[in-house]
Amino acid sequence: MKNVFMEQQGRENPLSRRDFLKRMGVLAFSSSSLFYPSKKVRGLFRNDYPAEKRVVETKGKMVLLPFDYQGVTLLPSRWQKQYASAREFYFNVSDDDILCGFRRAAGLPAPGKPLGGWASRDSSVIFGQWLQAMARASSATGDEELRAKAVKLVEGWAKTLGPDGNPRMGHYPWEKMVGGLSDMVQYADYDEAARWLEKIVDWGIVHLDRTRTPAARTPWELHSGKPLEWYTLSENLYRAYLVTGKEKYKEFGDVWRYDHYWNKFALTNNPPDAYGVHAYSHCNSFSGAGMAYLLEGEERLLQMMQNFYDFLQNSQCYASGGFGPAERYVINDGALGDSLETRIDSFEAPCCTWASFKLAKYLMTFTGEARYGDWIELLLYNAIGAALPIFGNGQHFYYANYNLGGGRKIYSRSTYTCCSGTYFQNVVEYHNLIYFYDRDGVYVNLYLPSQLQWPARAGKAIIKMTTNYPEEEKINLSIQPEIPMKFKLHFRVPSWSKNMQIRINGLLVEAKTKPGHWTTIERMWSPGDRIEVIIPLFFRRVAIDKWHPQRVAIRRGPVVYAQQVVHKHMIALPQTNEELNDWLVPTDRPTIFKYKDQEQASQRDDFKPFYEFGHLESYRMYFDPKLRRVLW
Repeated sequence: MKNVFMEQQGRENPLSRRDFLKRMGVLAFSSSSLFYPSKKVRGLFRNDYPAEKRVVETKGKMVLLPFDYQGVTLLPSRWQKQYASAREFYFNVSDDDILCGFRRAAGLPAPGKPLGGWASRDSSVIFGQWLQAMARASSATGDEELRAKAVKLVEGWAKTLGPDGNPRMGHYPWEKMVGGLSDMVQYADYDEAARWLEKIVDWGIVHLDRTRTPAARTPWELHSGKPLEWYTLSENLYRAYLVTGKEKYKEFGDVWRYDHYWNKFALTNNPPDAYGVHAYSHCNSFSGAGMAYLLEGEERLLQMMQNFYDFLQNSQCYASGGFGPAERYVINDGALGDSLETRIDSFEAPCCTWASFKLAKYLMTFTGEARYGDWIELLLYNAIGAALPIFGNGQHFYYANYNLGGGRKIYSRSTYTCCSGTYFQNVVEYHNLIYFYDRDGVYVNLYLPSQLQWPARAGKAIIKMTTNYPEEEKINLSIQPEIPMKFKLHFRVPSWSKNMQIRINGLLVEAKTKPGHWTTIERMWSPGDRIEVIIPLFFRRVAIDKWHPQRVAIRRGPVVYAQQVVHKHMIALPQTNEELNDWLVPTDRPTIFKYKDQEQASQRDDFKPFYEFGHLESYRMYFDPKLRRVLW
């Protein structure tokens, strides 16, 4: 069916959002309704488009929806501080420095200086990503200063466009710019961005090289295809179509479909020839498959996405959830375990996290399956949440190092690389991964301190979550509906968990808590209702792959633990999880554990979460009894 809410918005006297919801009796939620109904989504309702263009029909099934950067507030926590720190850094980068290279190329006065590093010529490699993050952050947090900065940047950049809309960008930054301008319309209420979006797409339709050579293992320069990462262009072009309703965006998106690689996963999650190509961009390409599925509803596309996801989980992922040693997929013959001996560039942390967040979110949206939230959680705590903060003149984290001998967190030797773009996008995305919804209730995916304002069918409800998870086992939620309301609350039961419990107002609730699924509580909720979710935390050995069963990392709950080391022989870990939990002994600090018979009182041998390790602090994440000394 057509989206009635969208149609009503185009009329002279549109229904209010609340009246619409009451009339329909459901949330605006169907296969033809992509977005959480919000005044922020102006692009879908603009009156200057013909009536037939105001509604974008989508055919893909949507089981759950994220709250689309609306109604979710991060409460004080390590993760809220990470977002706030990133916001301050990016907000304070000089507008003139960001725009300097664009202005010079256009022959305009160019105060300031280029950012440097990968942005020495101009900031195009990251500019679109920064706009996207600023637009989404301003929507999620009501940050008008950040929105104003983004608008100013777009206006300054638009003056540098050539008469034909030439942005002086290759495929990679051009695609990011399409995404940034689409989000300035959708999330920042900046309709003028649609004008510049159309100009650069019209230019791209004529001028972008359409060679589209697929990526290959050899020669080396083909690891990301030619032109570089051309196969990622479809997602944001499809998004531009959904925001504006203009068919040419979809038609141009179809040009960049990556069926050559997607088809490898049509019938299997272990194709023989999927390895050796660039890890981040090939994961990112499946977001294009996700948008194609949403628009077309072709089940084969969804199956390929699911098989690709399982390919990563079964043969490519470290204990952290990361993947891609030397930025490549490896052959499924023990190569991942072998890479721990030879590589220090184990995981391109910000970029690969961004691609993974999107893939898992698409799959959770389309299938409703809780298992995809497990990967989101792993990456939150052990990948982007464990990254060093960006600071100074664009110093930022790039590679996570899981080398078997030991590693350190270091900053990229180049500033303002691709990872300085995706870092900002990731921390903004925290707002959009905690809660999902359907017409009957709310799904709690991540257990992060936060507050949700949910416009349910019967009225508004506020759900507040406070917790020290994953450092402690208890998660507290309070429910504040405007009036007593009946709805469902679903909680993700982590795949690793055992004996998860739920109490309501102090009383234990009988609920099925099957690992890897949702557990559901449906009742009439009253103001002041309290929920306690208990997820017991315990240590587990996590082998790198089946070829190296003794080459293991340690996880406690969803958190990877590493040992603080300084030139020390590798210790032998207990052989079973039961022995491991007995061997690691808590200290007076909730995140720090010692091991029995630890040789010295020094903290340098203690175990702590990988996310607590700072710059140049030595650690060991993986252990192997065959290795008797450090390798560096």
